[in-house]
Amino acid sequence: MTRTMPNKMAQPTPVMYPDVDEKQEVDKPWLVVVWNDPVNTMSYVVYVLRKLFGYDELKATHLMLQVHNDGRAIVSDGPREQAELDCFRLQNHGLWST
Repeated sequence: MTRTMPNKMAQPTPVMYPDVDEKQEVDKPWLVVVWNDPVNTMSYVVYVLRKLFGYDELKATHLMLQVHNDGRAIVSDGPREQAELDCFRLQNHGLWST
């Protein structure tokens, strides 16, 4: 007795693509994070945040304390190109940022 396989071809599985609006992907903000480091003083971090982002002393101090106490703070957001520029400028001033 010989068994034979049925002569059925396997049907390909359809690929499902999510509905993604390209504009929606582009508009998502990128976050710039400053990390706590053992090098920079608190007053210097406040100075850099005021100089680069134009924050008033209260907001810059609040962000600096967040970095100091929590280890990180989001200091800006926006399109990818702007976030990369902000991160680059922070790093040029000696702050750890991503």
